[in-house]
Amino acid sequence: MTASKSLPARPSLESLRKQAKKLARDITAGDADAIARARVHLPHVDLPLTQRNAQLVIAREYGYAGWQDLTAEVSKRLGKGLEWAATQARRVIHDNDVERLKQLLAEYPALLSWQGDERHGSLLEMATGAYGDAFGAEREHWFTRGACAELLLGRGVVVLPRVAEGILQSRAVGLLHLFERKGLLPRTLKFRVALGDLAGVRALLRENASDPAALNDAFICACRYEHEEIASLLLERTIGLDPELGRRIDDTTDRQSFIKFFMERQSLDFDHTQAAGLWEAFVIGHAVRSFHNKDLVSFVNMLKREPWLLGDDYVWFQNDLVAKASFKNDRGAFISALFDLDAAILRRQPPPQSEAIAYALTYAKTELIPLLRRIWPLPDDLPHAAGMGDFTRVKKWFDATGQPALGDLDNHYPRTSPHLRKHDDLHWGAPTVQHVLDTALAWSVINRHFDVADFLLEHGANISTDWNSHEPASILHHLVFLPNPYESMQFLIDRGIDMTIKDYRWDSNAIGWARYGKSDEKMAQWLEEAERRREQGRSA
Repeated sequence: MTASKSLPARPSLESLRKQAKKLARDITAGDADAIARARVHLPHVDLPLTQRNAQLVIAREYGYAGWQDLTAEVSKRLGKGLEWAATQARRVIHDNDVERLKQLLAEYPALLSWQGDERHGSLLEMATGAYGDAFGAEREHWFTRGACAELLLGRGVVVLPRVAEGILQSRAVGLLHLFERKGLLPRTLKFRVALGDLAGVRALLRENASDPAALNDAFICACRYEHEEIASLLLERTIGLDPELGRRIDDTTDRQSFIKFFMERQSLDFDHTQAAGLWEAFVIGHAVRSFHNKDLVSFVNMLKREPWLLGDDYVWFQNDLVAKASFKNDRGAFISALFDLDAAILRRQPPPQSEAIAYALTYAKTELIPLLRRIWPLPDDLPHAAGMGDFTRVKKWFDATGQPALGDLDNHYPRTSPHLRKHDDLHWGAPTVQHVLDTALAWSVINRHFDVADFLLEHGANISTDWNSHEPASILHHLVFLPNPYESMQFLIDRGIDMTIKDYRWDSNAIGWARYGKSDEKMAQWLEEAERRREQGRSA
């Protein structure tokens, strides 16, 4: 391929990305030279260019077949070959492309001992890690990459102890049995329980059956994995150490019903390890189930009957409940009820760490923010100002020339999110001005502050950003699951959002999310018609 440009000795990937963005902008503006450059390499592609096609043009101008090839060369020149290979492996594992993974391991054998960082972890963690609950063969197929994990184990990958623990938490039964066959699971009570190994559980109980905390954890594990016989055995052992638990169960329900209650997924939607014991976990489970069922009366009655749930020792429970209510539909009354009963979280200083306000902005629940501000102050950054529609404050984050003047990016969302900082769900890496602008744009569109959104677009925000609530996709993907999103969708479509963008996990555009993810055929057809009208307008 003939190159019209040459890479410097130490190229900058950020500079190349900016070149692609500028090319796309110039083409949209009708710049004849930019259009001619695109036609040299992509003569049949419709204009304006998507960001992906703009990157392809830039790559070919430098003499590379595609963007991946160009970024690989940049990484090698900067001495980051292994880092580049790990990035490629992450994508390859996501695609469950075993053959390509074999090639990468042959070219970069050091990948087998590469341990990654706090956000991404090792290759084996990439293959075994699950987004969400992986219980059941279908969900495990969706959320984990067993074939890649088996290949890595066969090649002698370094197995860190946290890998098995992650599999246990995600309920990936197939992977658990794979690790068991390889002799890689600890011989501890929880792992024997998860495997359904009744004989192994009995053997370990004979060795040591006097640790209440271990028995409680094992009992919950048995319920999560739906091993009722093992759960019954563990419950009887626990009652042997704590007869009061047995009396409470027998006075309220029966032991089989107690076990079946914990097998219901909603009843365990909290961190049971923070509960003082199984009875406390049982009570919390009832409160959580009433929350999920929108049964406010039962929820309030439970809090009044068990006032310890409102005390200092259970601020973690109160905090978790407020966070969940901040992104679920029709749960504001539960926050109000909690506060009306004078929950200790109202007095905790400093307040517990929470992303409740960010959730409210992400899921168009700004009516809850006055309630949430009784505990947490509204963060002073560009995304929060944009999400609240505070145009005056938004403008103050730009200098006299219109350039962003954000100061320390660590003080702006998403960098202020402990979860995103640790897990990097969007794969954004180190914070950039673009990340802040795009998050601010998303929150302004979600909450229908379109004057703010237009201002941000005029000042560098990318309407076709891969921002999404939990993994790379687009703002349009996110809107699919929000109530009454059509006005916000139309805003994005009118301003040229790339509707071909596909999400990271399912490789589907927003229309696919509406049709298959939400099962909303009306919305899918509306999006298709909106796209057709836009294309007709362009060709007119």
